[in-house]
Amino acid sequence: MNIDSLVDGLLKSYDEQGLINRTDSGNFPNRQNVVAVLSDLQSLILPGFKIDENLDPINIRYITGQKVNNIIANLTKEIQKAMIYTTNKGCKAGNTADSRCFKLAEQTSIALIEELPRIRAKIVLDTKAAFDGDPAAKSAEEVILSYPGLEAIVVHRIAHFLFMNGVPIIPRIMSEHIHGKTGIDIHPGATIGDSFFIDHGTGVVIGETCIIGNNVKIYQGVTLGALSVKKSLQNKKRHPTIEDNVTIYAGATILGGETVIGHDSTIGGNTWVTKSIPAESVITI
Repeated sequence: MNIDSLVDGLLKSYDEQGLINRTDSGNFPNRQNVVAVLSDLQSLILPGFKIDENLDPINIRYITGQKVNNIIANLTKEIQKAMIYTTNKGCKAGNTADSRCFKLAEQTSIALIEELPRIRAKIVLDTKAAFDGDPAAKSAEEVILSYPGLEAIVVHRIAHFLFMNGVPIIPRIMSEHIHGKTGIDIHPGATIGDSFFIDHGTGVVIGETCIIGNNVKIYQGVTLGALSVKKSLQNKKRHPTIEDNVTIYAGATILGGETVIGHDSTIGGNTWVTKSIPAESVITI
């Protein structure tokens, strides 16, 4: 075996197939770093639930401050790299410590930390919706510790904030990480209201331009998708609007940017919906 020739073959492919390798990986967002930041963010939103840590009234301020400091430092670095890579907001590599890009990245990281109390308030409502909506749930703690739907929603609310603040790449890393973990695929661009409950969750797909109101409950295998996936439809509303107090049962497929499911409606399992439904409707076919 000639190791040098094997290495030469790989290096040649790196040069010829640049699209699928990042030999300049230090200048590109790192998935492992983003996932680590996401874990810290989840532990701030739900302290004591997601990782093994000895919290008490004496040390919680110190531990929280340490995490906040780490998140700001690490997330700023990853956002900065994402902005430079996509040339977002005129960011360019070079003199990064004093660049406009660094300042924007740091401001966004701090803004996310400032937003966490409001995200926590939403998660409280999401947790209550899951507990109230599932007869099998014995406690809110059980929901937090074991329900994949809630974990996917927590990550979505973090990723959505970053997405809406113009951060490239990183929100998708977060959403696809939790997609792989839970089987729930929520694009960070989707707008989701309060008290959202995904029961069971496996196979749920919620598209980028989907708008979901308050007190919506969906089951496994639901798709809120687009009628067409043509690239020309980028930046256009392609996914449905679900109004308040709607329940969508397992396997239902609702498609189209002009499709509106009226408030207080019920969409039965395995239905195919491509047209708007009036409020207070029950659809079973």
